[in-house]
Amino acid sequence: EAELVESGGGLVQAGGSLRLSCEASGFFFGDYTIGWFRQAPGKVRETISVISMSDGTIYYSDSLKGRFTMSTDNAKSTLYLQINSLKSEDTAVYYCGADDEADTTFYFSTGGYGMDYWGKGTLVIVSS
Repeated sequence: EAELVESGGGLVQAGGSLRLSCEASGFFFGDYTIGWFRQAPGKVRETISVISMSDGTIYYSDSLKGRFTMSTDNAKSTLYLQINSLKSEDTAVYYCGADDEADTTFYFSTGGYGMDYWGKGTLVIVSS
């Protein structure tokens, strides 16, 4: 059974850094489109970054690019998200999503709408 498990969230002061992890199991990591998304209280889910595992192209949200960096460890089937210079507005539940469709652009522009697999999320709280 396919599963995604996020970890690494927590309470951090503004200006600090975190590295989130998303461990995938039950499917072949390298064939999927995988992304990081977040949902703040009272807001819709937004895309942070999406990677096409088939060619390694990473797409970042323009508004978040620079402070957020996605990376992968294919041997461990794990996706990472490094977040630097955290701000209070980064407070949200962070999710990873995956799908075997290669429609990276669609998933990027829709906040991962329709992706088959989702983790339960990891909560990041940034205190000011």
